[in-house]
Amino acid sequence: MKQMAIDMAFQNPDVMTRVVWMGPVPIITTGCTRDIEKILGSSKQLDKGFFYRMLRPWLGNGLLLNKGQSWHHRRKLLTPSFHFTILTSFVDIFNEKAQILAKKLSDLAGSKPVDIFPLVTNCTLDVICGTAMGIDIGAQKGNNSEYCQAIIEMSDVIQERQKYPWLWIDAIYNLLPNGRKHKRYLEILHGMTQSVIQERMKEKSRQNGTKSEKSVANGNPTKKKKRAFLDLLLDLHEENSNFTLDEVREEVDTFMFEGHDTTSASISWTLFMIGHHPKVQEKVHQELDRVFGDDKERSITTDDIAKLKYLGYVIKETLRLYPSVPMIARQLEENTTLSGNFVPKGTVVLVGIYFMQRSGVYFSNPDEFNPDNFLPENVEGRDPFSYIPFSAGPRNCIGQKFATMEEKVILATLLRKLEFRSLQSIDDVTPIGNLILRPYDGISMEVKLRQ
Repeated sequence: MKQMAIDMAFQNPDVMTRVVWMGPVPIITTGCTRDIEKILGSSKQLDKGFFYRMLRPWLGNGLLLNKGQSWHHRRKLLTPSFHFTILTSFVDIFNEKAQILAKKLSDLAGSKPVDIFPLVTNCTLDVICGTAMGIDIGAQKGNNSEYCQAIIEMSDVIQERQKYPWLWIDAIYNLLPNGRKHKRYLEILHGMTQSVIQERMKEKSRQNGTKSEKSVANGNPTKKKKRAFLDLLLDLHEENSNFTLDEVREEVDTFMFEGHDTTSASISWTLFMIGHHPKVQEKVHQELDRVFGDDKERSITTDDIAKLKYLGYVIKETLRLYPSVPMIARQLEENTTLSGNFVPKGTVVLVGIYFMQRSGVYFSNPDEFNPDNFLPENVEGRDPFSYIPFSAGPRNCIGQKFATMEEKVILATLLRKLEFRSLQSIDDVTPIGNLILRPYDGISMEVKLRQ
């Protein structure tokens, strides 16, 4: 039902703002940049709306779901954790996990068609567990742990629940098979995060004791262990007692949810588009050869990432056509006017990113894959709200630099060694837009070793 309502709302994206019904709920759908700026650019319209309520048992009041002054405080508290100098410390993990994926695909090169989506998903799961919690779950090595499966399945059951209004009622949902699955996955996910937090707290306590002893003994300090996002949050907890351990768990869970599915979708769709456009793939290979020469094994550095400009345009153009988050919602916290019409407080507004970014109003030949759309001279003067794959305004994605760096490292690692050819036509791969824009039946590709 949700998908049908969205399709009806945006079957003509040049008609910008209209009303549709999702079950018993009236929704304002918009692809008009003036209206989008009014909503997303506001420091007051921060409530994500009741559709996100299905995520609350898992993510609590993490940054994705929080609102009002509490959100402002949490965002200000967490922003330094995403500073560029901190993100650079994660590049080693990006490289390590990308090399594992490149080895798996190299072993499959020249054989039968490969569905890249689950392989990429396992890679991004390894990355997010390493960077968020400092643990190695070995998803790419076949260690299909309970946690690994639960995080994938939880997203699926939540997306399924959002589609059907009768499942929005907790008393009904909790009695159904998916409701019982939801409860079991929740226990696994929260149990893992809490156990890692407790172990990290004990480790910090031991390290503090060791530091004290070495200071007295004037000994040489041991090599510092790489720090995860969780360690930064625990530092914030020690510095600010109002930031509780429960809130630490909420933010780690939020980072886990937002940080693996979105990047796996973006990387997979990028390979799909590259596999359809040999000339684009050749330009990417030429850029990689200029930066790395014949060395296909050297780890990628932050300096390398900055030099991969054309690869960046390719990623951006893919996110224009296949934004990882195809739509976002706001529940208005005050009366407003959209397209000249009064809209009362409490109304849900759905921003159709997928459809708006494919509109001929903002892009010429909007359905054509053209990375040159993001050359500096073509971006200049374009409405900034016409391209918002990471949302926009004060509530934009706090992790977009992290995601961009990760995607560049993984894609560059693969494309230094491999060539890709898409085996399905663009029309044959159906994107399913719920929480994340996924391919309905996977993405089948031919993989070859680069000569």
